[in-house]
Amino acid sequence: MTSAATESRRGQGTSTHLRARRADAPVDPPTRPRVVVEELSALFGKTRAVKDVSMELLDKRVTAIIGPSGCGKSTFLRSLNRMHETISGASVTGKVLLDGHDIYAPEMNPASVRKHVGMVFQRPTPFPTMSIRDNVAAGLRVGRLDPSRSSIDEIVEKALRRAALWDEVKHRLNTSAVGMSGGQQQRLCIARALATEPKVLLLDEPTASLDPISTQSVEELVWELRADIAVVIVTHNMQQAARVSDFTAFFLHGDMVEFSPTAEIFTNPRDPRTESYITVRFG
Repeated sequence: MTSAATESRRGQGTSTHLRARRADAPVDPPTRPRVVVEELSALFGKTRAVKDVSMELLDKRVTAIIGPSGCGKSTFLRSLNRMHETISGASVTGKVLLDGHDIYAPEMNPASVRKHVGMVFQRPTPFPTMSIRDNVAAGLRVGRLDPSRSSIDEIVEKALRRAALWDEVKHRLNTSAVGMSGGQQQRLCIARALATEPKVLLLDEPTASLDPISTQSVEELVWELRADIAVVIVTHNMQQAARVSDFTAFFLHGDMVEFSPTAEIFTNPRDPRTESYITVRFG
């Protein structure tokens, strides 16, 4: 794991910029839970990678999931939109309620769940044979939507604007996405997820492979998206969690050790294991 001091230097510009924006932002009104997780366990065969996790993910808030490698962060994230079960031998127990409806109920279609709970992975995954426009529109086909061409163009533009990418690509929408920078490709993947108008966006270490400038762009985007939807971000970067999130959960060996407002967990953690991780004594 990169040391806290190194990460602090790497993200200094981003930290200052986001801190200023957060300081100037009005006080957020109370919000309701968008997702309620009840005693969720995720298994690979008989091995529990996530153990009896219960938490509420609030609408229009960013929740960060932190913890050492192998602690169950990404497995937990994948369980929130039924991606975990796509792995052979994987299963889930417990409940994940999206607006009061259990996404694991027998009548729930996994594809429909993923339309409402979008996901972006660690490495940018644009479709290499598709244009920038078609990469964004691909999310509509996954969601089994069939809008007209004019409607697709409107949806693509809106998604690219929300991903802070429109001005950079509007004159080359029909060119290959492969020619984009890494940061642009990741924002393109975010735009693809946003095209279906999800209620929740899951981000699995979205800046792990990006340079500091691209990282700043994605972090600013995360902060802006919280005005409309719930965002859950898995990160190894303590400073990033502190910069972009409202709440932070610390996972260790599949257990959720602590879940608190971000300012509280980083300044006054309740559990000594949380303090040890945050101060880079292990992990």
